[in-house]
Amino acid sequence: MDAVRPLRVAVVGMSYWGPNLARNFDRIEGSELAWACDLDTSLLDRHRAAFPRTGFTTDLDEVLADPDTDAVVIATPVPTHAALALRAIAAGKHVFVEKPLALTAADARAVAEAADAAGVTCMVDHLLVLHPGVTKVKELVDTGHLGQVHYLYGNRLNLGIVRKDENALWSLGPHDISVMMHLVGEPAVEVSATGACYLQEGVEDVVFGRILFASGVIGHLHLSWLDPHKMRRMTVIGSERMVVFDDMESERKITVYDKGPVPRTGDYGEYIQVRSGDIFSPKIDSAEPLRLVCQHFLDSIRDGTAPVADGWAGLATVEVLEAMDTSLANGGRPITLEGASR
Repeated sequence: MDAVRPLRVAVVGMSYWGPNLARNFDRIEGSELAWACDLDTSLLDRHRAAFPRTGFTTDLDEVLADPDTDAVVIATPVPTHAALALRAIAAGKHVFVEKPLALTAADARAVAEAADAAGVTCMVDHLLVLHPGVTKVKELVDTGHLGQVHYLYGNRLNLGIVRKDENALWSLGPHDISVMMHLVGEPAVEVSATGACYLQEGVEDVVFGRILFASGVIGHLHLSWLDPHKMRRMTVIGSERMVVFDDMESERKITVYDKGPVPRTGDYGEYIQVRSGDIFSPKIDSAEPLRLVCQHFLDSIRDGTAPVADGWAGLATVEVLEAMDTSLANGGRPITLEGASR
């Protein structure tokens, strides 16, 4: 790939998230928004003025046939993700796919395998994995600053937006599941989930999920669009320290608590003592997370390196989602996973 020539990117799907992706790929240095594609001509007309140098089309084949298009960004409805990604890969294009990568693990695996076979970059928009706050938490985990990680839990709550075509697990879960798997750095070996349908029959408004990782670390999810609180929070509990990532905070995104149990020194039955030290909030880069994700995709193409959220990471997340959905349908029965091995 010529490092001087801008990478030409096509965004497919200009409804909800597509325009945000188009804006970033249009403005990042070394990138050029070559195409905007959508079946709805009114959507395309709405965005023409914002991207005067971009080609607009309702025909994906026109995009894929363009030999100068390097990458295709897929921001269409979830059921179309895998099929469109496979078409783009077959045309020799790098692909960036909105989360989740697919609705089934089989389809997600097909995309990951096809990208590897074709030698193209495949990235899933697990936005929070590259969020500066999560990057800091990952550093604290990997350097051992927290000690041994015992468990972690995520709260993703709001009053709305209520969806009819997917439950709270599939709508909200990809965020926290992908972050947990990134932070722990291990495969999930067992999952379970329970939930309830209060507003619509057959569509869970609230889901409580559990992930057991290979080392014994446990992750817990609370997902709901029927809650008085708007919360986007991840908490990691370590043997030495604890950390909270709160994406709703405007400034204090990360809070580290120097708290933990004091090892027993006496006889059996002695009360476990706890210590409480300083609480501090490290400075976090204020860069727009979506811009960082788009830049990471472009850098991965140029460097020929696998992105953090590659197709295999996308598959691992879909495996957990699919298994949790099975558990939901079976009263919370634990589901064993074999892991998204290559």
